[in-house]
Amino acid sequence: MYLKSLTLKGFKSFASSTTLQLEPGITCIVGPNGSGKSNVVDALAWVMGEASAKSLRGGKMDDVIFAGTSGRPPLGRAEVVLTIDNSDGALPIEYAEVTISRTMFRSGGSDYAINGQSCRLLDVQDLLSDSGIGREMHVIVGQGQLDTILHATPEDRRGFIEEAAGVLKHRKRKEKALRKLDSTEGNLTRLNDLLTEIRRQLKPLGRQAEVARQAQTVQADVRDAKARLLADDLVTARSALQQELADESVLVERREQVEQQIATARENEAALEAALREDLPALAKAQETWFALNGLRERLRGTQSLAAERVRNATSVPEVEHGRDPDQLEAEAGRVREQERATDAEVEARRSVLEQAVTARRAAEDAAAEEDRRITSLHRAAADRREGLARLHGQVNALKSRAAAADDEVGRLTLAREDAVARAERAQRDFTALETKVAGLDAGEEGLDAEHEAASTALEDVEQRLAKLREEAAQADHDRSALAARKDALELGLARKDGAGALLAAAADPGRLSGLMGSVAAVVSVRAGYETAIAAALGGAADAVAVADADSALAAIDLLKADDLGRAGLLLGGAPADPRDRPALPAGAVYAVEVVDCAETLRPALSRLLLDVALVDDLSAARALVADRPDVTAVTREGDVLGAHFASGGSNAQQSLIEIQAAVDEATDRLAEAVAAAERLTFETSRLEAERLDAQKRVDVALARLHESDATLAAVAEELGQYGAQARAARGEADRLGQAIAKALEAREQAVTGLADLEARLSAAEDAGEEEPSSDERDRLAEAARDARQAETDARLALRTSEERARAIYGRADGLLRAAKAEREARAKAAERRERLLREGRAARAVSTAVAHVLVRLEGAIARAADARIAVEQARSGREQELLGVRATLRQLGTELEELVSSVHRDEMARTQQRMRIEQLEEKALAELGLDADSLAADYGPDQPVPVASIGSTGSTDEDSDDAAVEAVPYVREEQAKRLRAAERALAQLGRINPLALEEFAAMEERHQFLTEQLEDLRSTRRDLLDIVKEVDARVEQVFTEAYADVERAFDHVFKRLFPGGEGRLVLTDPDHMLTTGIEVEARPPGKKVKRLSLLSGGERSLVAVAFLVALFKARPSPFYILDEVEAALDDTNLGRLLEIYEELRENSQLLVITHQKRTMEVGDALYGVTMRGDGVSTVISQRLRESEPA
Repeated sequence: MYLKSLTLKGFKSFASSTTLQLEPGITCIVGPNGSGKSNVVDALAWVMGEASAKSLRGGKMDDVIFAGTSGRPPLGRAEVVLTIDNSDGALPIEYAEVTISRTMFRSGGSDYAINGQSCRLLDVQDLLSDSGIGREMHVIVGQGQLDTILHATPEDRRGFIEEAAGVLKHRKRKEKALRKLDSTEGNLTRLNDLLTEIRRQLKPLGRQAEVARQAQTVQADVRDAKARLLADDLVTARSALQQELADESVLVERREQVEQQIATARENEAALEAALREDLPALAKAQETWFALNGLRERLRGTQSLAAERVRNATSVPEVEHGRDPDQLEAEAGRVREQERATDAEVEARRSVLEQAVTARRAAEDAAAEEDRRITSLHRAAADRREGLARLHGQVNALKSRAAAADDEVGRLTLAREDAVARAERAQRDFTALETKVAGLDAGEEGLDAEHEAASTALEDVEQRLAKLREEAAQADHDRSALAARKDALELGLARKDGAGALLAAAADPGRLSGLMGSVAAVVSVRAGYETAIAAALGGAADAVAVADADSALAAIDLLKADDLGRAGLLLGGAPADPRDRPALPAGAVYAVEVVDCAETLRPALSRLLLDVALVDDLSAARALVADRPDVTAVTREGDVLGAHFASGGSNAQQSLIEIQAAVDEATDRLAEAVAAAERLTFETSRLEAERLDAQKRVDVALARLHESDATLAAVAEELGQYGAQARAARGEADRLGQAIAKALEAREQAVTGLADLEARLSAAEDAGEEEPSSDERDRLAEAARDARQAETDARLALRTSEERARAIYGRADGLLRAAKAEREARAKAAERRERLLREGRAARAVSTAVAHVLVRLEGAIARAADARIAVEQARSGREQELLGVRATLRQLGTELEELVSSVHRDEMARTQQRMRIEQLEEKALAELGLDADSLAADYGPDQPVPVASIGSTGSTDEDSDDAAVEAVPYVREEQAKRLRAAERALAQLGRINPLALEEFAAMEERHQFLTEQLEDLRSTRRDLLDIVKEVDARVEQVFTEAYADVERAFDHVFKRLFPGGEGRLVLTDPDHMLTTGIEVEARPPGKKVKRLSLLSGGERSLVAVAFLVALFKARPSPFYILDEVEAALDDTNLGRLLEIYEELRENSQLLVITHQKRTMEVGDALYGVTMRGDGVSTVISQRLRESEPA
C-alpha cells in the first residue's frame, strides 16, 4: 500500500488544479520559503480527516479555500483527491485502488467521498485506522511537531503508540459499549420508577374495578325501574291527550254556532250602512249649500267693510307737504361751485411757494456742507503736520517695499503654476492612452456580461417556471387533501346508526342476511341537479334499504325485531311493472321516474313511489302544473312539494342520503382528477429540476469567466485611477497657485493705492500753512440753512390748510343739485297719490250701496237652506239608532267568540304542552335508555308484568336469564318508584364510580407484566455490556503491552545510532496499570550526565524526537510517512545518520519529505519543486532522480 497520486484544486495557494504523481520510495518536495510546500502536507492531513483548523495553520476551516490575490479572484471551494494503491489489501475494502476526496465550500459545507461515493468523516477515519493511521496523524510530522512530541504529556505519548498499534478501534468499541451502558443504566432507573408507580396505582385501581362491578348490577336495577316509570308516564300522557282531543269537538260546535250568528248580524249591519250611504248625497248637498251661502255672506260683509274704510281714507286726504324750494337749492349750488374754484387756485399758489422754499433749503444746506468739508480738510492737514512728516515718509517707504515684494511673489507663483499645468497635461495624456486600453477590455467585458446575463435570465426563467410548478403542485396536493377529507366526511355522513345502518352492517356478514342490495342512495343514480327534488319526492323512502324481494324484506324485519336494532324502511324489488302510460307534461316539466336510473328489479317499486310525480323548476311552474293537472304532484328542484291536497317545503338545512351519495360520487371523481394532476406536476417538476441544474452550471461558468475579467479590469482601473489622481492633483495645484497669484496682485494693487493716498497726504501736509482756519462763514451758512428749513415748514403748513378747506367743500354743490331734483320728484308723487285716493273713495261708495241690497236677499236664501238640512238629518236618525242596536249585538257575539277561541287556544296550548311532554319523555327514553317510544311502551308499559328477578339484587332481564323460570307480578307504580329510590341510594353509597376502571385495571396489569419482562432484559444487556468492556480492556492491554515492548527496543537501538555512546530509554509512569500508564522519555547524549529533555540543545531535542518517531515507525510500520523539514535543526553528521535511517525505512514504507537540505534531496527517488508564480498561485514541477531498473 502506498500513496499513488494527490490532486489539489483551490486548496490554499494551489488555485489551479495540480496533481502530484507519487511512487514507492522517497519523494522530496523542495522550494523556497513561502512557495506552498507545507500546503501539500496540510492537504494530505485534511483529506485524511483532519478536523482542526489550528492543525492546518488556519483560524477557521474555510481558510483552506484559495482567498484570491490582486491578479486572481477568490474561489468558492477547495477540493483534494488522494489515490491510494491497495493492491496488497491493507485497507479493508475490496478495491485495488482507493480514492478519497474531500470538498469544502465557502458557505461552510463539506463533502467526503470514497471511490466517488459520498460518505462521512467517520467512514474515512475507520477505513484508515486499520492501517495505523488514526486521528492523531502520527504518520504526518509537520513543522513544530517535534517540539510537540517533546513537550507532550506522558499520556499523549501513550496515544502515539496506541495509534500506531491500532488500538483506536478497540477504544471506539469500548466507548460505544460504555455509552450503551450509561443509556442502559438510565433506562433501568426509569423502569424501576415506572414499576414502583404502577405498583402504587394497581391497588386503588383494583378497588375501583370492584366498585365498578357492583355498580353494573345496581345500574341495571336503576335502568329497569326508570324504564317502567317512564313508560307509565308516556302511556298516561298519551291517554290524557286522547281525552282532550275528544273534549275539543264540543267547543268547536259552539264556536261554529256563534260564528253563524255573527255572520247574520253583519248582514243586517251592512244593509243599514248601505241605506245610510244612500242618504249621504242629499245630506252632503244640503250642508254644502248652507255652508256656501254662509261663506258668501261673510265675504260680502268683508267687502262692505273694505268699501267703508276706503271712503274714510278719501275724505281725510291731507294737502301736499312742501320742503325747501328746488330753485333756492340750485342757486346755493352755484355759489358753492365758485368757492371750489377759488380754493383750487389758492392751493396751486401755495404749492408753488413750497417748491421755491424746498429749492432754497437745498442750496443753503449744500453750501453749509461744502464749507464744513473745507474746514475739516484744513483741520486734518494741520493734524497730519503735527504728527510729523517723518511718519508719513516711513509709511510711504513701507508701502513701496510691499509693492515690490508683491511683484516678486507674483513672478514666483506664475512659474510654479506653469509647472503644475505641464504635469497635469502629461498625466492627462497617460490617462487618455490607458483609457483607450480600458475601452478594448470593456468590449470583451460586455460580451461576458451578455453571456452571464443570458445564462442568468435562462436560470431565472427556469426557476420561475419551477416555482410556479411547485406552487401548482402544492395547490394540487392541497386540493387532493381537501377532496380526500371531504370524501371521508361525506362517507361518514352515509354511515347509518339506525335500523337501516344495522341492516347494512348485517349484510356485510356473509350468511347472516341475504337479499340486501344496499341503501337506496347507493343503488339509485339521479341525474345531476335533481338530487334534492328526488329526495323530497321519495320522502322517507330515500333513506330506505333496497332488498331483492318480499322474503328478504321479512327476514330483515325479523332480524331488526330479534336484535332490537330499531326500525328501517325497505324498498322491495321484483314487483310487477305498472302498465299504465303517463300522459305528456308541458314544457319545462319532467316525470321523476325519467331522471332516476336503477336496477331493473327496483324500477317497478320506484315507479310506484314516484307515480304521478313531476319535477319542475320553481313554485310558480309547480302551481301552474297542479292547476292544469290536479292528479299530478309537482316537486321543485329545491325540494318543495305541491299537490292538489298536500304541500310541503321551506328551507332545507339537512341533506338527504341521495344528495350525500351524489356529493360522494362527485368528490371521488374530482379526487381522481386531482391525483392525476399532482402526478403530472411531479413529473414536470423533476424535468425542470434537471433544467435548473444545467442552467446553474452555465451561470457558474459564465460568472467565473466574468470574475477573471473583473480582476483584470480592476488592475487596469487601479492604474487608471492613479493617473486620474495625478492629473486632478496637478490641476488642483494649478488652481490654487492661480488663486494665490490673484491674491498677490490684489495685495499689490492695495499697496499701490495706499501709496498714492499717503503721497497725496504728504504733499498736502508739506504745502499747508500753520494758520487756524476761520469758522465765521460756516456759521453764517448754517444759520441760512436753518432759516430756509423753517420757511419750507411754513409753506408746507399753509399748503395743507388750503387742501383741507378744498376737501371740505368738495362735492357740496353736487349734493345740493341732487336734493333739488329729489324735492321736485317727491312733490309730483304726492299729488298723484292724493288724486288716486279720491277716485277710490268715489268707487267704494257705489260698492257699499250694492252690497247692502244683496245681503238682504241672501239672508232669505240661508234660512231656506237651513230648513232643508234639518229635514234630511231627521230622516237619518232612525236608521242610525237601529244600526247602533245591531252593532251592540255584534259586540256581544264577538266577546263570546273570543272567549270560545281563547278556550280553544288554551286547550290547544295544553295539548301542545302535553305533546311536548310526550316528546320530552320519548327523547329522555332515547337518550337515557336507548329505546324508542313504541318499544318502551310495548316492553315496559304498565300493562306488562314485572319479573320478580328484576326486583331482586341482580336487576337483569337479559336473555342470559331466559333459561331459568322467572315469576312475574303486575306493575305497581309505588313499588317501582320505591325500587328506583333504593337502587339510586345503593348507587350513591358506592360513591364515585370510574366506569373505565375494569379496562384500566386490566391494561395496568398487562403493562406491569410487560415492564417487568423489559427490566429483566435490560439487566441481561447490562451484564453483556460489562463483559464486552472487560474483553476490550484485556485486548487493549495486550496490544499496548506488545507494542510498547517493540517500541522500547526500537528506541534503544535507534537512539544508540543517532547518539553513539549515549543512552536513551522509554519509562512507564505506572507499570502496574498498563491501561492508564503514561510514557516518559529519558535521553543522555554521550559525554553528558543530564537526562531531562529540557536541558538538551535544540538539535539534541530534535534528534530525540526523531528517535522516538523512528522507533515508532520501526516497531509498527505504516505504509507511508510525511515528514516536513524534520532535519532542519541537524548538522551534517546527524543529518547523515538520519538519512541512513531514511534508507532503511524506504524498504517497507513510502516517505514524502519536505526539505531544504541538498543531501536529503540526493537520497530521494523523485523530486518535486514548488514555486510561487507572480499572481500568488503555487505551481509544481517534477524530476525523477532514479530510474527503475529493468526487469
